[in-house]
Amino acid sequence: MTVEIAVGELSPDVVARLDAVPALARRTAVTDLAGGLTNRNLKVTTPDGEMVARLSTPESALLAIDRTNEHANSVAAAGSGAAPEVIAYHPDVSVLVVRFVEGRTWQDADVIDPANTSRIATACRQLHAGPRFVGEFNMLTLQQQYLAIVQERGLQLPDRYLEFGTHVAAIGDALDARAVAKVPCNNDLLAANVIDPGDRLWLIDYEYSGNNDPFFEIGNLWSEAKGTPDDLGRLVSAYVGHTSAALTARARLWGLMSKYGWTLWASIQDGTSDLDFDFWEWGMEKYRRAVAEFDSQDFGSWLEEVRRGD
Repeated sequence: MTVEIAVGELSPDVVARLDAVPALARRTAVTDLAGGLTNRNLKVTTPDGEMVARLSTPESALLAIDRTNEHANSVAAAGSGAAPEVIAYHPDVSVLVVRFVEGRTWQDADVIDPANTSRIATACRQLHAGPRFVGEFNMLTLQQQYLAIVQERGLQLPDRYLEFGTHVAAIGDALDARAVAKVPCNNDLLAANVIDPGDRLWLIDYEYSGNNDPFFEIGNLWSEAKGTPDDLGRLVSAYVGHTSAALTARARLWGLMSKYGWTLWASIQDGTSDLDFDFWEWGMEKYRRAVAEFDSQDFGSWLEEVRRGD
């Protein structure tokens, strides 16, 4: 949903931040864009075209978001052709400005639609083949960082959460046994971060971007869309150009880790954010799916498939 805001109705804080960005000073219309759980996104119309102003807050650092890296990696992603042009960045007022691209925002069903499989795989390959990003991303490490924050602050942990530590260690060992080259990844690739104008796909939002295992990207995308094993196999095959049981299992394990790790993201947001959003239930939906996979009799076979390779 988008909501147009009369220019005179903007809060003084937002006005001051927009005024501090020369590219936005001559704005004629401002529209609130849907989404943005760690920032506010505004579509700003100017005589020079339409842009998106991403207004962030310092609190997002708790979630391991580095805004300087986000800017640098947004520029690199634009250089790959996978993301929109970056217009400006003003860290003094925490505003990043990118070119607005017209198109339909994807839903989960679009991610798992076989008609779109080759399209999203192509977009991922384009991003992954682009300029190196600043920084690294590893959900195995990030999950531990989030866990330390949750425990230090006395935030909520789901039942049995710590019980799966040995499973996580086994996942790390299996993935390390068949390490793959890291590539520039979005790392938060979900349907809402795919814009479809019809002739191509744009990948947006580089808050969590960094160089990473490309099969985390694929597994996270599949997991966020709640796809089936067949959906994942099809996506991996389109990405690598052939069927691969080992790489599909690799993406499956990363998809499991994404659910397990983002659960703690939700716990931190639940305990610290002022937004009117049910972060806890958002996280628990992921956690329930993670538990089902940890408890699955197939868990061991996924580990073995990765270790064995093709």
